[in-house]
Amino acid sequence: MVPLLASSCGGSTPPKATGPSHRVAGPGFRFAVPDGWTTTQTGFAVVARQPGEQEGPLVSATAYRLTKPYSAALFTRAARELDGVAAKLARASGGTVTESLTTTVDGQKIRAYRFTAHPAGKPSTDDRIGFVLEGRHEYQLLCSVPAGAGDPDGACALLFGSFAAPLE
Repeated sequence: MVPLLASSCGGSTPPKATGPSHRVAGPGFRFAVPDGWTTTQTGFAVVARQPGEQEGPLVSATAYRLTKPYSAALFTRAARELDGVAAKLARASGGTVTESLTTTVDGQKIRAYRFTAHPAGKPSTDDRIGFVLEGRHEYQLLCSVPAGAGDPDGACALLFGSFAAPLE
């Protein structure tokens, strides 16, 4: 089974982010976030969020090592598995997948998903999850915003438009 990841903002070309941004780096990857956002690195993940917003928008990227190498020839098979993983993640959060698509991130064909999460005791969020697979690496991209907020400062567009890996 493949671990959790985040999704893209659209089908072919993600929307452009507005406003200034800066790059953040994690183990083997990098991406851009809006200026002023705070970042935390834990283990193999980098999480960025608006300062002072514990329940507000956040973006993250997490790196995993695959037991078997991935190649583009495996995309169709991997996509079916990822579709099931995304459905389980959505159900676990009290939601259902509302969009599944194939898009491009960092020149790679990826699977991306949207769903609204309803975590117990917390406000609902609109979540986008995307899975970037390359060689023995899996990168999970996540963008989570308050339900109905859209992508007000372009953080989701920045994540999916600027993500680059592997960096070795």
